[in-house]
Amino acid sequence: MKNIRSLLNGLVPCAVALAMATTLTAQTVTQVKAKVVRIKGYARFSTGNNVWQNLKVGETLRAGTIIQTSLEKGSFVDLVLGEPNTIAAGPAMTKRVAYQPAGTQNIVRLWENTLMGVDKLTAMDSGAGEVTETELDLKAGRLLGSVKKLTAGSKYQIKLPNGMAGIRGTVFSIGADGSCKVSSGAVVIALVAADGSVTPQEIRAGQGFDPRGEPGSQMTPLPPSEIDIMGKLTKDIITGIGSAPVTFPLDPTIHTISISPH
Repeated sequence: MKNIRSLLNGLVPCAVALAMATTLTAQTVTQVKAKVVRIKGYARFSTGNNVWQNLKVGETLRAGTIIQTSLEKGSFVDLVLGEPNTIAAGPAMTKRVAYQPAGTQNIVRLWENTLMGVDKLTAMDSGAGEVTETELDLKAGRLLGSVKKLTAGSKYQIKLPNGMAGIRGTVFSIGADGSCKVSSGAVVIALVAADGSVTPQEIRAGQGFDPRGEPGSQMTPLPPSEIDIMGKLTKDIITGIGSAPVTFPLDPTIHTISISPH
């Protein structure tokens, strides 16, 4: 894993990182949160000790949280990462909540049967812009994400069971098996092979990558229809830009999810 991290650190130009190092160490690092803005089906979360709670719209999740979606096909959880004041709550936070995201927010959708940890969410004012660090741990399942253009020194990484992915300003879909589709921007994936070797693979806009394919056929162009679907899904997640907030009912009932964490 150390080798993977070293490879992914190359995503940020060394010259910029060195130039900023002295300045950044003098700044205060703020621990920011993820906010749940939409749920379809049921989901749960844990902050440790394998104690699980029902996940609800409006929940704020900090680093160290693990989220698990249900097996029900078509279920999902939408999160806004690292943005304060995303949720405007109604009285007592028990009836309805309102959500109106900004177009520059980082968002992620956890599809059904997905297990993901929020390992790190930090922000720091460097004086020349906000430097953020996001690290997710995709243990199982699949994510759809939209990441705004990262400032110099910022990082957005997703740990996989057998590697790691570095995300740039991107709309992407990635699975725990390392398969990836990119409709804009770029993703760099470094997977550990059976012999222990690590080979980084860059997936650019309009490309799909499947590590299970034969060498030479792992990278394929995405059909325009698939790019269009990813765009529409992303737009659906950030519904509300320039219009009235979208409201969501909250279900106070606690449901038990049958799948077990890995």
